[in-house]
Amino acid sequence: MATDSLNIYRAYLAGERHASANTISSYLRDVGQFETYLDEKYDCPLFEADTDMIRAYMGWMQGCGKSAASVTRFLASIKSFFTCMMAKGCAGSNPARQITAEKVERKYPEILSNKEVELFLEQPQCVDAKGYRDHAMLELLYATGIRVTELISLNLEDVNLTAAFIRCRSKGRERIIPMYHTAVKALQDYVRNVRPQIIADSDERALFVNMSGERMSRQGFWKIIKYYQEKAGIEKDITPHTLRHSFAVHLLENGADLRSIQEMLGHADISSTQIYTHVIKNQLKDVYNKAHPRA
Repeated sequence: MATDSLNIYRAYLAGERHASANTISSYLRDVGQFETYLDEKYDCPLFEADTDMIRAYMGWMQGCGKSAASVTRFLASIKSFFTCMMAKGCAGSNPARQITAEKVERKYPEILSNKEVELFLEQPQCVDAKGYRDHAMLELLYATGIRVTELISLNLEDVNLTAAFIRCRSKGRERIIPMYHTAVKALQDYVRNVRPQIIADSDERALFVNMSGERMSRQGFWKIIKYYQEKAGIEKDITPHTLRHSFAVHLLENGADLRSIQEMLGHADISSTQIYTHVIKNQLKDVYNKAHPRA
């Protein structure tokens, strides 16, 4: 039954919650590890866990040195699991419903300055196929603020170079995101002159491919980001999400409204977008404290 319940939960996350692949993987891993704990300590099936068992497991996680963020995510995972079980008639109540986790101090995302973005985007040299491809990928990422999974999932038909926008699909929703001229030009050069030379199969629909001609992977793109960070000599830890965060903050700084940014980022809830207003406030405090003579 436990294996069946995890399969039901997987289908629920994907089909009803429209969760991302990363969220599904994380939640299933959390619940699966709890299942192992229950089996070894209580000889108890997963769907029969009670509140005391869940609390004991959270205490065990803390004793193993797990961070407050990890414990909080587990709690979200197990609450979601039992919500699913109740909806499917496999459980009568949610034993995690009344449990609260230790408050996690929110860490604000790393943001690149305008100069750092320019320096970073200048790194790929358009002298060979790899340089043109990398230049197009980085420009598109900063131009649109899309997630790395969305970037590598793009197909040729998702890009309209004439109208200067891309069509992005994620979590069961579709959104249209405009691009600035430099990104359009970088994509034109890549799509028309470079991509045809490196695709392994003429039927390949992936917009971005590796040098073997197949769809770019998350790991492959991560390596590209790290390579150009080192090449640029930027000390901040740049990840694929750093350009997404920088995209949002820079738009906000230049007068874009939160609702428009929310739409472009694909946030389901405006509260996810509001974090960028806090980032700007913190930056202003830093400037004030460094510059004001009486600060």
